[in-house]
Amino acid sequence: MSKFKAHINNITLSHAVFALPFAYIGALLAADGIPRMADLAWITLAMIGARSAAMALNNFIDLKYDRLQPRFTERPMVTGAVKPWEAVLFTLCSLAVFFLAAAQLQPVCLKLAPLAVIPFAVYPYMKRFSWACHFVLGLALSIAPIGAWMAIRGELTVPISLLGLSVAVWIAGFDIIYGCQDIVFDKKNGLHSVPVRFGLQGALTIAKVLHLISIIGFFTVGQLMHMQWVYYIGVLLAAIVLGYQHSIISPRDFGQVTQAYFMRNGLVSFALLIFTVISMIL
Repeated sequence: MSKFKAHINNITLSHAVFALPFAYIGALLAADGIPRMADLAWITLAMIGARSAAMALNNFIDLKYDRLQPRFTERPMVTGAVKPWEAVLFTLCSLAVFFLAAAQLQPVCLKLAPLAVIPFAVYPYMKRFSWACHFVLGLALSIAPIGAWMAIRGELTVPISLLGLSVAVWIAGFDIIYGCQDIVFDKKNGLHSVPVRFGLQGALTIAKVLHLISIIGFFTVGQLMHMQWVYYIGVLLAAIVLGYQHSIISPRDFGQVTQAYFMRNGLVSFALLIFTVISMIL
């Protein structure tokens, strides 16, 4: 059980609150109501498999830097609770689950599954080469609503593409804020990020713009999908959460960027999911 717990901590399973609700939103919109329970189950399993593989692979690839990062001293791979070979095996098993689940959905899902793997396989290396690393992470999570939509309908449309883009810039904006804490470490170790490239004030400004774009995107998706008025309550709540998050940080103080700050962003996806469901019921 201790080994199992170590692997769960290694992939920070609780952070699934960021992408999984958007996968369900994509499925709800595709079905124009509640999808078949079998489809929801396979979508959930595909999401868990893909995300688990992504996190385990990221921690394996970044282990060299995580061992030097003071904030990461308790990470399972840093402490040795999870061995590198175990992380590799866990990644392969998770990928197998992802492909198995994809095979149970629309035929196009299995065909495109290898493409879905590319962003989260590339992301861990991006900080070594480019400050655009945050946007690759956003791209990886944008697959959640798009993949779930295609799992139900088997086709790509403008509204779901816009939802995926909105998720991508939302995640990128938050990852930029999170990366501001590491600007000294990144500079010292030759790593790249938006804060390193544009400075703390510039990074926070870019994050604000990205989050504004995401809110506009969520609103526009509602318009394109002819959502009921209650859906926009979710968009408003998401905007309030993001606005509050920006109000409590500054280039001189990142003390509020804690685990609670991190998890609070999950309210964005949960608010949109809850009010999407209510809109569907109406």
